[in-house]
Amino acid sequence: MQKQKAQQENAIIEGVIWKQLLIFFFPILLGSFFQQMYNTADTIIVGQFAGKLALAAVGSTGSYVNLLFGFFVGLASGATVILAQFFGGRNAQGVHDSVHTAMALSLLAGLAVTIAGLLTSKLALDLMNVPENIYDDALIYLQIFFLGMIPLVVYNVGAGILRAVGDSKSPLYFLIASCLINVVLDLLFVAVWRGGAAGAAIATVISEAISAAMVTVALMRRKDSCHLALREIRISRPILKDTLAIGIPGGLQAVMYSVSNMIVQTVVNGFGSDSVAAWTANSRMDGIIWLVMGAFGTAITTFVGQNFGAQRYDRMRKSVRVCMGMAVVSIGLLSVLIVVFGRNLMMLFTRDEAVLDIGVQIIHSIGPFYCAYVCVEILSGAIRGTGDSVRPVIILALCTCLFRVIWVTACQKMGLDIQAVALVYFASWTLTSIVFVIYYLRGNWLKRRISVMGYAPEVKKAKT
Repeated sequence: MQKQKAQQENAIIEGVIWKQLLIFFFPILLGSFFQQMYNTADTIIVGQFAGKLALAAVGSTGSYVNLLFGFFVGLASGATVILAQFFGGRNAQGVHDSVHTAMALSLLAGLAVTIAGLLTSKLALDLMNVPENIYDDALIYLQIFFLGMIPLVVYNVGAGILRAVGDSKSPLYFLIASCLINVVLDLLFVAVWRGGAAGAAIATVISEAISAAMVTVALMRRKDSCHLALREIRISRPILKDTLAIGIPGGLQAVMYSVSNMIVQTVVNGFGSDSVAAWTANSRMDGIIWLVMGAFGTAITTFVGQNFGAQRYDRMRKSVRVCMGMAVVSIGLLSVLIVVFGRNLMMLFTRDEAVLDIGVQIIHSIGPFYCAYVCVEILSGAIRGTGDSVRPVIILALCTCLFRVIWVTACQKMGLDIQAVALVYFASWTLTSIVFVIYYLRGNWLKRRISVMGYAPEVKKAKT
């Protein structure tokens, strides 16, 4: 039994790459699907039972929630990258310290997001130019949602710990259970008790608390170096230093994405509540794209992290190529489905013809081009798995975030329609992908990380 367990734990650095990627990927994908279902269930049920104004209210808050939540999760998840490297290098003490530091950071981060969110909700909605007819619903949804930030951050960090050591199944089981609870509570609070946007937020907070409890218990029950002891949750200074070095750039990356998307959302808000509702429905609909993309990104970050810790550089590079191929095929197929069946999918959220017409315009502007983002997700994930996080953030800041701000500002000044605004995503994905390919292929980033970690240098095989 012990021998079999050890083999399972080492599969990422020893098994057949494509098989291990798939074994690791699918639980993450399904878990991401059920994670997405939190917001999607809110959106569908609110849209069908509370109307398009409540739907727009829920959707108008997403980019601001991601702004605060993303930074602190990015900060705390830096420990999971270090954890993967320790685990791949079979450093039990490093794994133990990383687990407890990550959980300590998750509690602090969740509290910070809650306080910041409650204090700044009204200011954020004002800055985002949220229409008056959905303002009150958007505000109460935000304030209730922020009350659930501690369990939300704890779950995400705890799930990240499990995935970093190769366990992608447990987070899936927890999410399935909590998502089903969320759907039941959504129906109860929104459809039966007519709680509107507020009812959807309450349902989400309760289900998030349940998922956080489950992941915490799972970590406490582990018998290996990942065992969580509540009394030992504290900050390890060496781990904190490395976590901040990786986590701060990751958190800033999330903030920059959110800020640029908030600016895009602000421009969209100016088109009126029908456009906001259409944009919201589209963002939920293409959520399947981002959960698949995110699953590939998480998988490759873990694979690269563990193999880098084991100094298996050849295996790192091969896993990137394999993951890239699988991602391109998967995203390409999903793009076709979204473009072909876009209007039908939009009808899951609303039957309003004006909203549907706008939604189809958005789909045609974004849907065919999702593959342009694959290189960004896979290559940035691979590079981040080695601990190199500063330069990728600079690339994203300039080529994605700043570019988007310039684009939508120009669209607004020129009086262009929502299709022109939506095209910013294709343009920014393409530009960022080109730069990441160049950065990755040059290889200096890997040599630098090998030197920083004091690992044996990569040995190039002689050509025969």
